[in-house]
Amino acid sequence: MRVLVVGSGGREHTLVWKIAQDKSVEKVFCAPGNGGIREQAEIVNIKADDIAGLLNFAKENKVDLTIVGPEAPLVKGIVDSFLKEGLRVFGPTKELAMLEGSKVFAKKAMKKFGVPTADFEVFTDANKAKDYLKKKGAPIVVKADGLAAGKGVIVAQSVEEAEKAIDDILVKKIFGAAGNRLILEDCLEGEEASILVFTDGKTIMPLVTSQDHKRIFDNDKGPNTGGMGAYSPAPVVSEGIFNNIIEGVFKPLINGLANEGKIFKGVLYAGVMLTEKGPMVLEFNVRFGDPETQAVLPRLKSDLVEIMGACIDGSLDKINLEWDKRPCLCVVAASRDYPGPYEKNKEIRGLEEAKKMWDVVIFHAGTSLENGKIVTNGGRVLGVAGLGHDISSAKKKAYDALDKIKFDGIHYRKDIGDKAIKKNDK
Repeated sequence: MRVLVVGSGGREHTLVWKIAQDKSVEKVFCAPGNGGIREQAEIVNIKADDIAGLLNFAKENKVDLTIVGPEAPLVKGIVDSFLKEGLRVFGPTKELAMLEGSKVFAKKAMKKFGVPTADFEVFTDANKAKDYLKKKGAPIVVKADGLAAGKGVIVAQSVEEAEKAIDDILVKKIFGAAGNRLILEDCLEGEEASILVFTDGKTIMPLVTSQDHKRIFDNDKGPNTGGMGAYSPAPVVSEGIFNNIIEGVFKPLINGLANEGKIFKGVLYAGVMLTEKGPMVLEFNVRFGDPETQAVLPRLKSDLVEIMGACIDGSLDKINLEWDKRPCLCVVAASRDYPGPYEKNKEIRGLEEAKKMWDVVIFHAGTSLENGKIVTNGGRVLGVAGLGHDISSAKKKAYDALDKIKFDGIHYRKDIGDKAIKKNDK
């Protein structure tokens, strides 16, 4: 089997790494890839949102399965284009990718199908939004409707901060067309967890739980990022809570859509806040999370290509998932000043030594190969994952490997996994 993975980040490297282990796979391509992915796949110089280019490549190179990593091509309709040409592709159609592509679409779907989420209102007029804000007060969450590279959600602690966010989105248009509409929603309190499921539109097959760390600094301080680390499983999600999320979040949504003839095929990710009133959905993503994937897939024993094929064919009920019982923890090494402007082309040293460590996997994200050397080429540069008999030992593996890796300006959190360790110690 010949497989094409679309994307260039740590998530895509993890997918390539896992897929390359499948016995049925003879060749893996990745477009556009990164400096580390080339070890397991042939790099293809086509951008992830160049749907016509990717389609032509898949046809010319007799690709049997295309797996779409990032959200932008899904929202742009890559799955529809491939299906029209009779090609097998893993991911939802353009219509259902709007669960991530439009926060308004997602919130309305949640309301329609009874999925628990925060109360909200939608606005296109800044003055009307501010009038509503004055009634509600702060803290309050301001969300641009469309994709905004992970920066379109502002948790405003004051009315003044919320007013600025409203003006930035609706008046100044700092997110462009993604900010033609915005949502004001109640601010939920609790601990977050990431729950992912495979689905063929009928069967729902959960993956193991994980927890992301969004803030740049230890103790959840500083600005939000794309994610500074993750671990799996997440002890905060008890078996009862987990079952509640599957029954109360995923089943109503996927079954509700199916009853309308909208069949969601692929992986669906719910960012869930565990509140005193129960689990409440913050957002849906229509693809694998990043960096959650780097903590989840190293635990998967089953054949990933077989699972994805079953999602496409509607035969997911025939699949059994097998998991490594050991926890996995991934720490993201970032460039100096990320998530703000950062420098590139810093040589990365120590990778070969770190890679030799037992039960450690290094996933490249923002890297490139220049003159035979791996250099930085993004804000989040590497994801270093360790497997251990418990979270503490997995953490030690990841951080011991990180100690061997150096580049100018390297920054990473030192507390990934601490919440889980404290919970397990109680």
